[in-house]
Amino acid sequence: MKISILTAFPNLYTPFLETSLLARAQQRGIITPELVSFLQMCKPKERIDAPAYGHGAGMLIKPVVVERAIEQQEQKYGKAFKIFFSPQGKKLDQRLLQSIHERLKGCDHIMTISARYEGMDARVEQEYADEIISIGDVVLMGGDLPAMMFLEAFLRYIPGVVGKQESVEHESFQGPFVDYPSYTEPVEWQGKKVPEVLRSGDHKAIESWRQEQAVKASVLNHFEWVRTSELTEKEAEQVRKTIPPHYVALLHSQVMVKGQDEPGDTSVTSIDIHDIARSAVTYGLKGYFIVTRLVDQQKIVRKLLDFWHEGPGYDYNRSRFQAVKQVELHADLEQVIADIEKKEGKKPLLIGTSARVTQHGQTITFFDQESVWQHDRPVLFLLGTGQGISQQVLSQCDFMLIPVKGLTDFNHLSVRSAAAIIFDRWLGLSTKVQK
Repeated sequence: MKISILTAFPNLYTPFLETSLLARAQQRGIITPELVSFLQMCKPKERIDAPAYGHGAGMLIKPVVVERAIEQQEQKYGKAFKIFFSPQGKKLDQRLLQSIHERLKGCDHIMTISARYEGMDARVEQEYADEIISIGDVVLMGGDLPAMMFLEAFLRYIPGVVGKQESVEHESFQGPFVDYPSYTEPVEWQGKKVPEVLRSGDHKAIESWRQEQAVKASVLNHFEWVRTSELTEKEAEQVRKTIPPHYVALLHSQVMVKGQDEPGDTSVTSIDIHDIARSAVTYGLKGYFIVTRLVDQQKIVRKLLDFWHEGPGYDYNRSRFQAVKQVELHADLEQVIADIEKKEGKKPLLIGTSARVTQHGQTITFFDQESVWQHDRPVLFLLGTGQGISQQVLSQCDFMLIPVKGLTDFNHLSVRSAAAIIFDRWLGLSTKVQK
């Protein structure tokens, strides 16, 4: 494979290309890199850059300079797949690398074009770019380090560059999970021992341990990657078993009621019971609690639950039965907490929710699962009715989830709608497919 590297600073790449696997790949004729300096594309005393039009500081690489370099290399090696680097580009990950690898079939020439200074004229990317890549939400001094990162990651896909192709096929981020931890001699170091199972010689047990460790590390440290991957049924089951058990409680007592200064009570509605139950089961929550201290409201709830738990509900609608059978009734939040602790052997972490920003507990976002799950305790979402959960209850929460919001200032979702959104943002899958 021919690799044209277009840059203002070719010397940056010399040690990179002369080291380790890339050096051996060149010796074997697997890859042929060529460094092209933008300075070589200029006449004597001609600058490669010029001031940007409009207000603001900074110099941009001229489009004609890049044009000359691209045309020179394509005349040598044929049409290239051209990659630019910019914070505005697609985030570099294994999915993007695989996509580029697929798109490159039949093409034996790849070209990286790295900007410097304030970048390059936007028309160059519009004219030439087959892909624009970002290595993350960070600004560097130029595109050369991103280009090296891309080349090192991408060239692993080229047969012969990596000694064992198995290393590529089973490395982190090739599927939904990262790699398992590995160990070597000595057996004990700094008071830490190599896990006994790895020294057992039992290949089945070792494989099982490695898979369990890979899933655990992925869920607890890279859940965003896991949830955006395509999971098989078996993989989804492994993820469910790794995530701490989740519950939800809908509070009809100890909530704020319009026109009252003190916490009060609200009426239970059938639709909230049914819809939140279905959402809870969809996203794998283990239980849904209705909390009301009013005796007449408890009677209404029990009558509804009896229809589904013991009455004709099963034959009437089996999917609805599956959802509602997880619903339980309690008079107060303390009973809910005690119930979960009895089931799980650990007291649950309380995550409060509100349509307004509050100062209770540690504020978390919908990307902070890992900071909650690292405590290895069950999780209980608290949902409020009426005007929201009382300050007294919120003060007991370990965490406070930021409000569900859209791009408008309208923020009056029904509790069942908010519940579905919260469960989806916290536990839902959102598969990414590179095009």
